[in-house]
Amino acid sequence: MQMRPLGRSGLTIAPVVFGGNVFGWTADEATSFRLLDAFVDAGFNTVDTADVYSRWAPGRSGGESETIIGRWLKQSGKRDKVLIATKSAKWDRNPGLSPASLRQAVDDALERLRTDVIDLFQAHQFDPDVPQEETLGAFAELIAAGKIRAIGASNFTAAQLEESLAISAKHGLPRYESLQPHYNLVERADYEATLEPLIRREEIGVIPYYSLASGFLTGKYRKREDLAGHARGGGAGRYLDDKGRRVLAALDEVADKHDVKPVHVALAWLQARPGISAPIASATSIEQLHEVLASASLSLDAEDIERLDAASTP
Repeated sequence: MQMRPLGRSGLTIAPVVFGGNVFGWTADEATSFRLLDAFVDAGFNTVDTADVYSRWAPGRSGGESETIIGRWLKQSGKRDKVLIATKSAKWDRNPGLSPASLRQAVDDALERLRTDVIDLFQAHQFDPDVPQEETLGAFAELIAAGKIRAIGASNFTAAQLEESLAISAKHGLPRYESLQPHYNLVERADYEATLEPLIRREEIGVIPYYSLASGFLTGKYRKREDLAGHARGGGAGRYLDDKGRRVLAALDEVADKHDVKPVHVALAWLQARPGISAPIASATSIEQLHEVLASASLSLDAEDIERLDAASTP
């Protein structure tokens, strides 16, 4: 397993991060335990979650994903084999990035996760109401207290991230070592135009979410009828246009060449992008998980990448 650095944090991660948004939503606790065991036993090491998961689902209030991961950590005894990444700022229980909210969010997450330290704690979104000096100062205190090891940002613009890096450098505060942006083969323009130059210059690790575009890049949604009955099908439906069909055609061509599936190619393309530490991908069955993890063994050549780039360029 080729491990990759996460910014300058000293943490190294495997080429795929497990997206814990499914835990307590489309994967029940027993299924989640099996998935986590299989993921770690295959040599992968990073699980991403958030305090707000899965607040959006009927009958859920938030905290479910972290709670399931915590129960698995206690039962499995595999804490030393996994890096836990979580996020806060979007949940109404601990909203925003004020020092008080962050302190409570970290303490609550530690309790749900049943661990003494969170490896990567991420600001889930930018908070315009709190000066970044205050947020980063709170993170400094939490790192000094041994409650978190490194910090990251999610959903920040290039300007917001650049400002935070300048503040960290000026005041000797911890800096965001990772960025979690919305980025995949069909949604490239915004990230590549503004964020990619910054993260490469500053050596920020990138763990993109929606890596498979709500499942669209698996190739299972080819027409509107394919969306029916799938919990995430509605999100995939937005890509059923001329560009999306071009991308699927290119994925099919490259997949056929390597005798793999489109999902392998879509994730391998991300893994090959400069500055990407590892894409986040989720699964609700062992079969899906094996498909996702197999992407780490696929090496795309220059011709493959050129074909995919041409099909996905606006």
